Amino acid sequence: MKPALAHLRTALFPPPREGLSWRAAWPLGVFLAAFIIGCVLVDAMDWVVFTWPSAFALLLLTPWLWWMYLAGYSGLRGWRADASLIVRLCLFGLFVVLLAEPRAVRTDDSLSVVFLLDESQSVRPEAQDAAIDYLTTIASQKPEKDEVGLVTFGRGAVVELPPSGSFPFEGLAVHVERDGTSLEKALSLGGAVLPDERQGRLVLISDGVETQDNVVTVLDDLKSRGIAVDVLPIRYDYEKEVLVERLELPQMVRTGETYEAVAIVWAAHKGSGELFLQENGQTIAQIPIEFQPGKNRYVVPIYLRDPGYYEYTAQIEVGPGEDSWNRNNKAISYLFLQGEGRVLMVTDSAGDDRDWQPMARALRESERDVQIISSFELPDDPLALLPYDAIVFVNVPADAFAVTQLEAVQEAVETHGSGFLMVGGENSYGPGGYHRTAIEEVLPVTMDVTQRKVLPKSALAIVLHTCEFPQGNTWGKRITKQAIKVLSSQDDAGVLVFDYQGGYSWLFPLTPVSQYDSIMVPKINAAQIGDMPDFASTMQMALIGLQKNDAATKHMIIISDGDPQPPSPQLLGNFAQSQISISTVAVFPHGTQVTTLQMIARATNGRFYFPQDPNQLPSIFIKEAKTLRRSMIQNKTIEPQQQFPSPILKGIDGLPPLHGYTITTAKPRSTTILDVPEAEEEEPILATWRIGLGKGAAFTSDLSPNWGRDWVNWDQYRAFVHQLITDVARVNRQSNLRMRAYAEGGQGIIIVEDYAPEASFMNVVAEVEGPREGVQRLALEQVGPRRYEARFPLAGEGRYQVTAVGESAEGGIDDGPRSERVFGGLMVPYSQEFLRLRADPLTLEQIAEQTGGRVLTGDEEGRDIFVEERQPTQRSLPVFDWFLIALACLIPLDVAMRRVQIDWQVVANWFGAGSKHKVSDETFTQLLKRKKTVSDGMDHRDERMVAARMNQAEVKPTEETPKPVKDSTPKPDTTAATSDTPATTTAALVARRRKLREQQDHE
Repeated sequence: MKPALAHLRTALFPPPREGLSWRAAWPLGVFLAAFIIGCVLVDAMDWVVFTWPSAFALLLLTPWLWWMYLAGYSGLRGWRADASLIVRLCLFGLFVVLLAEPRAVRTDDSLSVVFLLDESQSVRPEAQDAAIDYLTTIASQKPEKDEVGLVTFGRGAVVELPPSGSFPFEGLAVHVERDGTSLEKALSLGGAVLPDERQGRLVLISDGVETQDNVVTVLDDLKSRGIAVDVLPIRYDYEKEVLVERLELPQMVRTGETYEAVAIVWAAHKGSGELFLQENGQTIAQIPIEFQPGKNRYVVPIYLRDPGYYEYTAQIEVGPGEDSWNRNNKAISYLFLQGEGRVLMVTDSAGDDRDWQPMARALRESERDVQIISSFELPDDPLALLPYDAIVFVNVPADAFAVTQLEAVQEAVETHGSGFLMVGGENSYGPGGYHRTAIEEVLPVTMDVTQRKVLPKSALAIVLHTCEFPQGNTWGKRITKQAIKVLSSQDDAGVLVFDYQGGYSWLFPLTPVSQYDSIMVPKINAAQIGDMPDFASTMQMALIGLQKNDAATKHMIIISDGDPQPPSPQLLGNFAQSQISISTVAVFPHGTQVTTLQMIARATNGRFYFPQDPNQLPSIFIKEAKTLRRSMIQNKTIEPQQQFPSPILKGIDGLPPLHGYTITTAKPRSTTILDVPEAEEEEPILATWRIGLGKGAAFTSDLSPNWGRDWVNWDQYRAFVHQLITDVARVNRQSNLRMRAYAEGGQGIIIVEDYAPEASFMNVVAEVEGPREGVQRLALEQVGPRRYEARFPLAGEGRYQVTAVGESAEGGIDDGPRSERVFGGLMVPYSQEFLRLRADPLTLEQIAEQTGGRVLTGDEEGRDIFVEERQPTQRSLPVFDWFLIALACLIPLDVAMRRVQIDWQVVANWFGAGSKHKVSDETFTQLLKRKKTVSDGMDHRDERMVAARMNQAEVKPTEETPKPVKDSTPKPDTTAATSDTPATTTAALVARRRKLREQQDHE
């Protein structure tokens, strides 16, 4: 063991080649002193900072490198050995520096100032103009090295101008929602846009009124980052202001009784005016009032005649100069009076009355309360649909509705439990444009048809020209997506545009609509639509693409202002010959250029549209796209067969034939009750399913004298219609819960009371769906016996729908656990900004105090904002690459110092500085002679040795002669004794020598 340790010690620390001396240690001492002093100096001067200083502990290995140098492992002597050692130590020191992760420190004393401008509705326009003049004046006086930026805020916050050396302000260009104020979002965004490498400062120009969020949560973060917030208060105080705070309605009402509506009016001064009360848009009361400073309570009697949904509006009017704002002069509330279930039948005002009259007559004969309305009259508020147990669409197209109307029906079915039935016809289902709509979500069938053998494919090409009206290109993208959504997933669609960078091109070529979400929508959203020079280029590209497509029906839509150059008659003839129709839409055309679009549509058997309102564009595109879905209509006679037993067919036998229907596909969870006999795949005639709390049904034929003419005259027609509506309609369950919801102080308040005969604790949870944000889920707390309450922040003006669910672990004596549901909501007619009648400077002072800022007066100059006394900021940048380059350069130098020896005389001769002499070949000649002499001598020596061995071999030992004993002593040289050997012997020896050499070569 000890010899092994000694060997290891000798290997690691071999003995020095020469004795130790101070001269031998000078390279190590100089390196360590220079390296340590240099690192400490750059760190103390804040030139370089080391992220991992522990790496410097590796310097303890430098004495070992020096010791190996003393042991002669470099193989060098003199100054080359010292230089090689210094390079090796520098290489090692550079490696240590790299491990310490150096970063260069940069010091910057410039200042970045970001102004935060309040654009909320509570700030008067004249105050905003004064604030803009103030910040532009300050920005013009800033030092050259400083930066300035602008953030505007209201409900949210946006960057108007990021911090930069210039301030090219030409007016507010970025829109921000003004119906709220969030100081928190403003300060958070302002702090985020400030560059980290500079000292930052925020200047907040606001009235200090905050209607949402909490600014206190962001102040500590700003202070920790060293960002001071200066505040410039916008001061106002409205001495004359009148507003309607809220409208209170009774919770429990009955038909035929008189109730009271209570309007709460707040006034800043004494005055008089008139109070109006409207019921469902009709004025039912007009009362002269006098008000005092503070809150005033006015009672208006109301009389409810029939069950239904009643919306009330209380509005006050005062004389000129008596009110600062009129936006807050009304309040809205509603009542829902539960009665017997009603059926809402929605029809097409442009359709045939015979589509719905037989069905409505049959329901009324079955003692059902039926209300007939047109598509324009359908409410867009789900709460207004609460009185109806069932909603029926009868052959009415999707483009007759607004999107909000269809979404209201979906909400009424899924959340409120209403039933929904769609009765077929030429304007229903796929041909009616319901594909990918909210209505398709509640139907038990889908418009995507899988039977390609039955349903021919269609192809649609859309040409988008830049729309020169406000948000025109946004409108163009929106209506393009809506038009494509109408198509089936088996159809093809493509969009052509003119891009200023790429010219005429397919945004995406004719592609299956099944790729709508993955390919089409992203490309449409990212499209850059330019002003197209001519129609011919895009039309020729569309013609080629449509001609190559295998669709049976092909169509093209162009939306434009008409100013591109018209196409040639030959190109239009090619479209007509290929049976490709083109419909054109003129949007804000220039002069008489509308004739070009008319000519294109007329020449290709298309249609021309000239809408006066951009809001008409979606319905136009949907109508055009629907023309490709007519192939889904099957005008043939069938006898529907029963697939599944259902209460709808109870007591009904022998169904009459139908003379047409629309092809659809049943959804997986649906129940097909009637279908088409002998179809390749299931084609439902009647299907139902449960969706959410409601039920949806689809009858793909009609119940009118058209396809269902044999049904209308059928003696069991009334029974079928009655049982169909009964199966779909909502089943009313009496709830013991009552809800009251109202707005107060920027918050929504939900109160739920339990009127069950026996008291029990309930877990009550409410879901609130507001006008902007998603669904909020709230847990109500018990604040009293059988009383539960929750509060939530309002997201601005609009409607808030509330659904509360109460569950209890215990029920009554004869009942099990309870689970009840109640619906309600509230309406916020105006922004909470209009409830603030004076500024809040205390909030602004708190912001300035907690962040180390100042309260400005508005008389400051540039030097007051861009202060001269500054705290320079430091930032570090990685310089790892530079040290890595130096390391890469030192490695070849280290190798060169040890392996390359320079002949300085040769180098001097290169530059003409060495001694001049003639190069002679005498030395080379002498070397050749010497080589020949040595070679001959070696040959003679080998010959003599071989001869001697042969002579010894000829001497034979006798019996008397003792056996020779091997003598280890060296023999005298016998070379001289063989000089007299005869020539024949010499020749033999030479031959023998050659033979031995050949044997050696062979071996």
